[in-house]
Amino acid sequence: MYNFEYHQAKSVAEASELSLKTEEGKLMAGGMTLIPTLKQRLAKPSDIIDLGKIAELKGIKKEGNTIVIGAMTRHFDVAYSDIVKSAIPALAHLAGHIGDPHVRNRGTMGGSIANSDPAADYPAGVVALNATLTTNKRTIKADDFFKGLFETALEPGEILTQVAFNIPDKAWYMKFPNPASRYAVVGAFVAKFGSEVRVAITGAGSYVFRQKAFEAALTKSFTPEAIKDIVQPQDALNSDIHASAEYRAHLVNVMARRAVAHANTL
Repeated sequence: MYNFEYHQAKSVAEASELSLKTEEGKLMAGGMTLIPTLKQRLAKPSDIIDLGKIAELKGIKKEGNTIVIGAMTRHFDVAYSDIVKSAIPALAHLAGHIGDPHVRNRGTMGGSIANSDPAADYPAGVVALNATLTTNKRTIKADDFFKGLFETALEPGEILTQVAFNIPDKAWYMKFPNPASRYAVVGAFVAKFGSEVRVAITGAGSYVFRQKAFEAALTKSFTPEAIKDIVQPQDALNSDIHASAEYRAHLVNVMARRAVAHANTL
């Protein structure tokens, strides 16, 4: 890797200030994407600002009808939290199937969300659960956060601090994982809130998206049969060595139907 200056930030304010005043400063959460990128010399930041010691960015709590999770909370902690497992078992399930044990014990929820990897799991949970994302500057609704491939609404100096997930009546996440990385070739998170249904798809396109045809059908009948004949358009889907756009379109429907079926058993 290239040489860089390392900073261990003690607060969100310090981290934000460092990221703005350094020439090419890069924030680091768990480092699950950043460190491999540095090792392969695919990035050359002037400074690395480590968020790992900022206590205020960690923790899980229930507030009203939401589960609030600090951005630096590890996948492992979300997966095994009694609070999360009781209120939103689908989110605990999602976290428990990210990568492998090494990734889950080091990777963070906020790092995954802010990275906006097209095959990451958390973005599907954020969008389907209509979460509210809080930064050091403002709050952002889930539908306004993800903008494109590795692109979010975060601005320079802005740091994700916590995410408030709405507690659904029913929900589940189902993915077809890459056998090596466990990233989602396609993942579908389905959540029902009263008469409203939200369906978020990850892995299929350049970033997470809502499948509104599924949502409309499931609002009328929350059953797998309600969406089995709805065809996912292929034109904006990824096609690579792991799966063609045609196969991903097929998986979108299969994963969503499996998610609905399981949600109805809870």
